[in-house]
Amino acid sequence: MTTLSERISQSAFDGSRLRVILLLDLHDGAQNQFLEAYEHMRNQVASIPGHISDQLCQSIENPSQWLITSEWESAPPFLAWVNSEEHVATVQPLHSCVRDTRSLRFSVLRETGKAFESTPEPAAKGNLQAAPRLGDGVVRHALTFTVKPGTEEMVAKILADYDSPQSRVDENTRLRRTSLFMHGNRVVRAVEVEGDLMAALRHVSRQPEVRAVEEAINPYLEQDRDLGDPDSARMFFTRAALPTVHHVTAGRHDSGDVQRHALFYQAKEGCGMALARLLAGQDEEAANEASSPIESSTIFQRDDIVVRLLEVSGPLGAQPTQALGIGGHRKAAMLGRLLDGGANGMPTNDQEAARFLAQAEMNLITDRRAAES
Repeated sequence: MTTLSERISQSAFDGSRLRVILLLDLHDGAQNQFLEAYEHMRNQVASIPGHISDQLCQSIENPSQWLITSEWESAPPFLAWVNSEEHVATVQPLHSCVRDTRSLRFSVLRETGKAFESTPEPAAKGNLQAAPRLGDGVVRHALTFTVKPGTEEMVAKILADYDSPQSRVDENTRLRRTSLFMHGNRVVRAVEVEGDLMAALRHVSRQPEVRAVEEAINPYLEQDRDLGDPDSARMFFTRAALPTVHHVTAGRHDSGDVQRHALFYQAKEGCGMALARLLAGQDEEAANEASSPIESSTIFQRDDIVVRLLEVSGPLGAQPTQALGIGGHRKAAMLGRLLDGGANGMPTNDQEAARFLAQAEMNLITDRRAAES
């Protein structure tokens, strides 16, 4: 019997200021080219709503190591920018300069500053994180892409039939779980990592069994890619990234008593972030209800695509409105206004909710923990 955990909660929607740190290792002799690309990027980012400031720093110990920090009023405007096609185009010139990168994102919890009487500091925009959050040492991330209509069955077979890679990346990083779902011709791969997410993703991408699967599905992808071309592969996985914007674990149920499900929500154009925020609020409320069957919820969002990964005790359809995240008529009406298809498609009773749930539920292709070395 697994010991029940404490409540875990992380969210991009708490309103606190965001500090983004980008660590870069430049190719030898690329400094001037990098500075030109950075100046262009800096001017672009400065016009983005929600951006406060940024700094460019160079290591005093290793001139090839650089650091870019930026501050944002909150996480949502940064996420909207970093996941946009505009961002993809803006950072493209940096790729030829950079050997390696690592991105870190933090909410601002405490700060110390000095205010001088003659030149008092202006009030900073945005709020501080109210209190430390309790984590579980797991980083959650997802990728999504579409395949050519009519190839779904073949792709599902390929994705389900592979040998799990070794889970141990290094002494600090381990790939814990991979779940793969499909909804129509859309594929969503959700991963859980203990330690460094990027190190784990790089480790997995190098494994022969994984590369064989990726090569096998290449002919069926709607977006062309060449995994042998670093720029092509980078562009594909940048566009496929489906970041976590909210996670909550209630800590009520034993892990062996829950089943994993994924629900797909297509938002109206420009409403993806608002839809994710609404579902996050609903799941936070459900985590406080002893009768809720939902043990944990992870919400992934990019543009107008929202995926909700649930751990549920008992049948998913036993409480369909809670499973959908539409507790109460008001929440259902709000969800209807944000979904592509409008409020006319929203359920008004349990029977309609069950039918809507069946349409939103994604097909589980595989759910496994990577094999230990």
